[in-house]
Amino acid sequence: MSSEIIVNAESFETRVALLENGVAAELYTERESEQGIVGNIYKGRVTKVLPGMQAAFIDIGLEKAGFLSVNDVDTIESIENYRKFAAEELEEDTDLDFDGPADEDDANGFSRPNGWGQRHWRGENNKSIEELLKDGQEVLVQVSKEPLGTKGSRLTSYITLPGRYVVYMPTINQIGISRRIDDENERRRLKKLVEKNRQPGAGYIVRTASEGMNVDDIETNMTFLHALWDDIFEKNNTTSAPELIHANLSLIQRVVRDLFGSDVDRMVIDSKKAYERCREFLNTYYPHLVPKLEHYQGDEPIFDYYGVELEIERALGQCVWLKSGGYIVIDQTEALTTIDVNTGRFVGKRNPEETITQTNLEAVREIVAQLRLRDLGGIVIVDYIDMEREENRNKLINAFKEELAKDRSRTKISKISDLGLVEMTRKRVRESLEHVLTDTCPYCEGRGRVKSPSTVSYETLREVRRVRVHSKDSRKFLINVHPDVADRLLEEERHHVEELENYLNLQLVIKADPELHIEGFEVIAI
Repeated sequence: MSSEIIVNAESFETRVALLENGVAAELYTERESEQGIVGNIYKGRVTKVLPGMQAAFIDIGLEKAGFLSVNDVDTIESIENYRKFAAEELEEDTDLDFDGPADEDDANGFSRPNGWGQRHWRGENNKSIEELLKDGQEVLVQVSKEPLGTKGSRLTSYITLPGRYVVYMPTINQIGISRRIDDENERRRLKKLVEKNRQPGAGYIVRTASEGMNVDDIETNMTFLHALWDDIFEKNNTTSAPELIHANLSLIQRVVRDLFGSDVDRMVIDSKKAYERCREFLNTYYPHLVPKLEHYQGDEPIFDYYGVELEIERALGQCVWLKSGGYIVIDQTEALTTIDVNTGRFVGKRNPEETITQTNLEAVREIVAQLRLRDLGGIVIVDYIDMEREENRNKLINAFKEELAKDRSRTKISKISDLGLVEMTRKRVRESLEHVLTDTCPYCEGRGRVKSPSTVSYETLREVRRVRVHSKDSRKFLINVHPDVADRLLEEERHHVEELENYLNLQLVIKADPELHIEGFEVIAI
């Protein structure tokens, strides 16, 4: 299977598409206006120690000082002593076999693992904030929470660098394996691999994505993280606070880290500036991938040239047609996503069971493709067309599992129920494509439907009765409605309008207002 990474880099937005056999399989978007600072590493200066709160304010060069709690202060006296500390601690390391967090950091950015404050990760810290920090002291910190309102950002001095397969923790002397990897032989293999390549005294979380991966891919990921930390370490020693030491990786850099491997044929970028930056990044950390990087210089927009724009529009639709003439309907709600499979125009050639089985099997490939492209997560319910024969049901489930094996996100799937339903879960790592690119409709407020012109017509006539009660002296009323509703009142509902006029002894003037919402109307006494 051929794989390509296509990058559309604009000043306001960067979009990356992973193509498999020429078809968009995954899409990633990053907008300039929405970039945060979580994951950024700063050299800061302590501006105020607060013994009463056991915390300190740190100037990191932003408008508001960051907040550093005593529980987030590394007990190493200074970052300059890191390597000496690491070498000493490695000799005392005896417990490397505990579980890592079940919910790991997002591969798309930075987030702290569950239970990060637990002491078994970082050792006992019985010192007070006054013993650990002094006014004017320079400290290396990482942003763990964005500033909000009048509050500054939340900081920690426990640095973590997330990679595709491992999370590197330079100052925490522990190795953890994700609890989601439940095969003991695989856990031992990964533990041995990490121990072989670890830095003295450093810590690692082996992520679920590493399960089943070959040695070279994991070692390459660890080498990248070690080189990244060395760069951060050296820059910290040559700068004065406050200073940004390391910005969280850009989308293109994260894609290189997580997707651009030996199985990808090439990476194509349309922006000359982004191409040069990516080439520099590859030369530093992944020099063997430089020959696979290309600069697109065509006149046609790159996403149009590779057919990605059409795939995006298709992925935002509710109905997706299959080549046979069948179709699937995707409904995304807050709690779960439902997918309904229909035969549509496909009538088959032999018997209904064969037609249904063919439609279901074709739908399997499209459903998995849409799950990946739309990045749908959480609970997913698939309503396949019911099949009578058990062997066809088994064939469907096996095909579904085979397609899901291509998905980078972790999935779990159940058997087909008596009602023809398949329940599955897919790990949610970021907002779905729909949430990233669209807003809730301001007209229907997310219902997906609006009231019909006839319904609004009847509501308008009832409103006339209400207004008439408060304007008994008026004999003429203006009705402002949407043009579709006005047409309904003046034509199909004309006899009801005249009946109301005679009954209430008044005159109704109907005016079409194209600025009004289809459900909006005004009744005014004139």
